[in-house]
Amino acid sequence: MIDASDLIQLVRNYNPRTDEDMLRRAYAYGQKMHAGQYRHSGEEYFTHPVSVAAILTEMQLDDATIVTALLHDTIEDTKSTYGQISEMFSVEIAELVDGVTKLTNLQLSSSETKQAENFRKLFMAMSKDLRVILVKLADRLHNMRTIKAMRVEKQVQKARETMDIYAPLAGRMGMQWMREELEDLAFRVLNNDARNSIIRRFITLQREAGDVVQKITHDIEHELERVHVEAEVFGRAKKPFSIWRKMQEKEIGFSRLSDIYGFRIITDSESSCYSALGAIHQRWRAVPGRFKDYISQPKSNGYRSIHTTVSGRDGKRVEVQIRTREMHEVAESGVAAHWAYRDGQRAENRFAVDPAKWITQLTERFDTGEDHDEFLEHVKLEMYSDQVFCFTPKGDVVKLPRGATPLDFAYAIHTRIGHGCVGAKVDGIRVPLWTRLKNGQSVDIITAEGQRPQGTWIDIVVTGRAKAAIRRSLRAEDRARFVKLGAELARVAFDHVGKKATDKALRTAAKQMGLDSADDLLARLGSAEMSAREVVQTLYPELAAVRRTGEVEPKRAVIGLSPEQDFERAQCCQPVPGERIVGITYRGKGVRVHAIDCPALAEVEDEPDRWVDLQWHTGPHPPAYTVSLEMTIANGAGVLGRICTLIGEQKANISDLHFLDRKPDFYRLIIDVDMRDAEHFHTVMLALEAESDVSSITRHRDPSRKP
Repeated sequence: MIDASDLIQLVRNYNPRTDEDMLRRAYAYGQKMHAGQYRHSGEEYFTHPVSVAAILTEMQLDDATIVTALLHDTIEDTKSTYGQISEMFSVEIAELVDGVTKLTNLQLSSSETKQAENFRKLFMAMSKDLRVILVKLADRLHNMRTIKAMRVEKQVQKARETMDIYAPLAGRMGMQWMREELEDLAFRVLNNDARNSIIRRFITLQREAGDVVQKITHDIEHELERVHVEAEVFGRAKKPFSIWRKMQEKEIGFSRLSDIYGFRIITDSESSCYSALGAIHQRWRAVPGRFKDYISQPKSNGYRSIHTTVSGRDGKRVEVQIRTREMHEVAESGVAAHWAYRDGQRAENRFAVDPAKWITQLTERFDTGEDHDEFLEHVKLEMYSDQVFCFTPKGDVVKLPRGATPLDFAYAIHTRIGHGCVGAKVDGIRVPLWTRLKNGQSVDIITAEGQRPQGTWIDIVVTGRAKAAIRRSLRAEDRARFVKLGAELARVAFDHVGKKATDKALRTAAKQMGLDSADDLLARLGSAEMSAREVVQTLYPELAAVRRTGEVEPKRAVIGLSPEQDFERAQCCQPVPGERIVGITYRGKGVRVHAIDCPALAEVEDEPDRWVDLQWHTGPHPPAYTVSLEMTIANGAGVLGRICTLIGEQKANISDLHFLDRKPDFYRLIIDVDMRDAEHFHTVMLALEAESDVSSITRHRDPSRKP
């Protein structure tokens, strides 16, 4: 473990004016708080915070960030408190440590909805102070370097989380070296055989062809000397995961993969970058479509460099990056360059971006997402997307993710332009709106008065901004219809428990459920974002559970079970009273009741000891047995409302509604209806089949919903 003096020296190497006393006190405090704690490897736990701090010294970060690294686990894992750290060090450091603690507590690999909310919290923490995520990234890097001490299943979980979240985030922040190392460490866990195979191929290639990197480096240096450009040249083979990913994307083997070597030219000036580019292209043939000028069009995180791929020695493709020393500092540190020190002073790098502006730019469009799925969609688009640069007719540059369309371009300019878009010209030629844009193209958007976003546009656009704007417009357009439908759903549900869906009742329910108004609640009901049953249960939890007298309680609806056995209906077939049934025993889960014709029974056909002979109770049953109905109905004014009314008239309750497909002339949807028994089910089906606006209706059984 690095001792305090060695750590201080690492900081002094780039910041001679460092506050040595504060660093020494933080080291001692962290060591004291973590005393008696050990890592999975058996090492003292404090070796971890010290290693995280050492990683951050490589990025030449300020004292507050280094101290935060030393203390980043104290609030979570020791008796230390926010107040103690604030008093002993500063409010700034206490805030940073608290921010890292909150990030650590996020379970980013959980379910989609939970993951979306955690992403939102992660970006909120980043927006408060970006140094929080720098410490967290260094923390994850050290944990991945020492991951072998964890249980195998824990290794896989952490590696997947690293590959999905932390590595792309490091790349988005401009720290490519960290992204590459995180990807490689995760790759080692997730697919070590593939990684070893690529490494063996490299060894064989080097043995057969010699040190190709050294030879090509010498060739490049010779060409630069010829045109009198002073520069440093560095070459290396690409990382195993980068090569493996390219093999998967292109569906080719290692032997057919050409550009597996990368070279970097570091010059003194911007003009020298272009002179170097000319020398490279004069000597070797450039590969079409593989040239990017991020000097004239920098990335949002401040990254500047010229990228080109050429056919080098022996026809091997090599990628060459050309940049100045200042640009290289930003390319290595990314957004973290803002805090970097040189000779005891905050380094003034004209290419380093302001972290506050960068995070605002990254997150501004996330605020428009009105639900978890949209937010997660926006985040992932921003995290994983590469960029293309297109031009307006006036020559302004618009940055878009790869795969973007003219519609994305229109919404990137202004929401009003996007909403009114009826066509587009790319490089002067009229193209369909689903055309994928390429680097350097000029795009001219054609608009028309009265044009509104179409539902099909959601499948055309790829940017979060465009998707959110289209959804907002469609929601606003459909709101009146959804409110009307929601009112009918609410009326039926309230009548079911003997209550009226009055304005006051709906306003009260809306407030209780965190919505702004009764119309918001009805709109969500009408668009199937919530069920009417939830609203009733919010206001009348007791009434919602009351059953009519004389009816068979659902818990006692089945005859043939032993006293200690519990049962539940199988969701794959949704049997109702009056249908022939059979029970299947499941270890630790009681008995599942299946319809006798359920396809899932084939899986246990050879296990007769698990079968239980059952039958429904012959008494009257309450409408408590949900059956899913798949319907295709006309897309016309009031159609869905009439169908919901029709179901209500049959004394059946709609518990959920889900659209499968929306077309200009029809809707395909699944409606969950609570039935009493098989006779009730057939009555509802017959009434719906007789409705002229219903073109087809079937009982929806989903085999994927495991019994």
